[in-house]
Amino acid sequence: MADMDPETATNTAGEEEPLFSNLDLFLFSLIVGLVIYWFMSRKQPEPIPEFKKLDTLTPTTRETSFVEKMKKTGKNIIVFYGSQTGTAEEFANRLAKDAQRYGMKGMSADPEEYSMGELARLAEIENSLAIFCMATYGEGDPTDNAQDFYDWLQENDDENLSGLNYTVFALGNKTYEHYNAMGKYVDKRLEELGAKRIFDLGQGDDDGNLEEDFISWREQFWPAVCEHFGVEASGDESSIRQYELKVHTDVNMNKVYTGEIGRLKSFEVQKPPFDSKNPFLAPVTVNRKLNKAGDRHLMHLELDITGSKIRYESGDHVAVFPTNDSELVNKLGEILGVDLDVVISLNNLDEESNKKHPFPCPTTYRTALTHYLDITNPPRTNVLYELAQYASDPKEQENMRKMASSSPEGKALYQNWVLDSCRNILAVLEDMPSLKPPIDHLCELLPRLQARYYSIASSSKVHPNSIHICAVVVEYKTKTGRVNKGVATNWLKNKLVNGHKSTVPMYIRKSQFRLPFKASNPVIMIGPGTGIAPFMGFVQERGWLKQQGKEVGETVMYFGCRHKNEDYIYQEELEAAEKNSVLTQLNVAFSRDQDHKVYVQHHLKKNKEHIWKLIHTDNAHIYVCGDARNMAKDVQMAFYEIAEEYGSMTRTQATDYVKKLMTKGRYSQDVWS
Repeated sequence: MADMDPETATNTAGEEEPLFSNLDLFLFSLIVGLVIYWFMSRKQPEPIPEFKKLDTLTPTTRETSFVEKMKKTGKNIIVFYGSQTGTAEEFANRLAKDAQRYGMKGMSADPEEYSMGELARLAEIENSLAIFCMATYGEGDPTDNAQDFYDWLQENDDENLSGLNYTVFALGNKTYEHYNAMGKYVDKRLEELGAKRIFDLGQGDDDGNLEEDFISWREQFWPAVCEHFGVEASGDESSIRQYELKVHTDVNMNKVYTGEIGRLKSFEVQKPPFDSKNPFLAPVTVNRKLNKAGDRHLMHLELDITGSKIRYESGDHVAVFPTNDSELVNKLGEILGVDLDVVISLNNLDEESNKKHPFPCPTTYRTALTHYLDITNPPRTNVLYELAQYASDPKEQENMRKMASSSPEGKALYQNWVLDSCRNILAVLEDMPSLKPPIDHLCELLPRLQARYYSIASSSKVHPNSIHICAVVVEYKTKTGRVNKGVATNWLKNKLVNGHKSTVPMYIRKSQFRLPFKASNPVIMIGPGTGIAPFMGFVQERGWLKQQGKEVGETVMYFGCRHKNEDYIYQEELEAAEKNSVLTQLNVAFSRDQDHKVYVQHHLKKNKEHIWKLIHTDNAHIYVCGDARNMAKDVQMAFYEIAEEYGSMTRTQATDYVKKLMTKGRYSQDVWS
């Protein structure tokens, strides 16, 4: 108490005063009130954007309902397509367009964009019909965009499709083991689930004349549809435009597509993941000629994928997006008398369609003809039919309409004048001088330029940041004396290492063509010519596995070419692999170095006993890559003979034996025709 102020001491001794005065309490309440008000006012707006976000989800949900879209737009026919190279999509568009000529309304649809579980609901629409244009890819597989639909068909045994009317047109190639497998499966499976087939399965063979197969089927299909639904064809054979032209006179060039596949400026600002809609621009680091002599050009390219996060396995395919030859593009501009650098958009007249433009818009005619449209393949009959109206010479117009007809004379003329003569759209325009179509209609009709697939010729274990391509440049003289050049191979050939525009838009397509899970399993590789490509990756990988100390089974190679001193490609690499015992056996057939032709199948027959031991006793895996039309069949016959002789089987038993190897994944093919 000695240190306490006397006044304070007096107050303490007297009546005790409150801890806070009235003023203190007032100020405290004011501060608390202000704090609460501040918090409340700050939090109040928060729920508003949340409700807005919820609202935007509704249209997205509706977008996956093709039934709702058909009801909204008064459509009763839907044409789904499973397409890898664009042909099935093109046929689907043609069928959807046809519907209008038969007094109905159709739309084409990508099954990947819609909920296919809604097929049962199609019965809600009167006189409804689902058409399926289904291509088969690889070893009887669905195309990428039809994979989910295929899975749905397989998994839904309890689905009731009794109200669904359908028909299927299958696209394939008879040289392949599983001809039209996807189309046949869809046709059979829909029937199993209760759907009603209203017209027989159509089958198109790309090894023959796919266009003729389609036209013949279509000619019978539409009358059958009219009869089924009790409707009459409108008889309207006039041209029906799907897109309208808009010319942009005042446009920001930063908003104009210059060759991008998907997102605008995606080639300037690259963002993973990279796929078919967002390819990676890979620089070309190596481009060398493989053959020592001869009139062909076989080439080896290496693409740098550093920093792309792209992963691949040996046996996968690399897809590249080529561009058309500028000389062809310029000639088209000249013959049609147009300024190719005009900025345009082609806008779908059906505002409800998911496909707003036939290719990325706005763009220039030059970009469209260079990057987006196929100008080198012979035009299909529907293109000739639509363009015929622009021929001022009655004889030329008559011939074009005739070629587009289903008459035997018309089919023969189309086969001879267009297909056998390999006339592309430029050649058609040159040889029919009175034909002057508007360029926008031509651009609407031409199919999209497609990606090209190559078997990867490297192993990611050895080359994680590089993808190798092995290809032969396509160039030939036609019956009309013109020189036709393969789009992709000539474009790749001209890619200069570290030069201007030396990048390649690419992505990876996964494959089932895989080395055995157990490295100790022997492998037998058969790949003449550029069919050796995936096996270069296999050899690199088997060598890497040996270096890792793994037990690696026998690695046997059968390669073939014309002449040892001309086109024995990768000779140094193969002989080095044999010397290092990575290849336990290297068999090379030089077909034209002697009087009689010697092919890979002849070498297989020479080693029958060893091959039978590898397959039957040692659980070997067989791989065949290259030509489907002759080589793959001849090789398969050689295996039948080996099974007959050393397995004491009949031809039927030998065939079943090889088929079982295929089913078990021990006989794989990566073939093309």
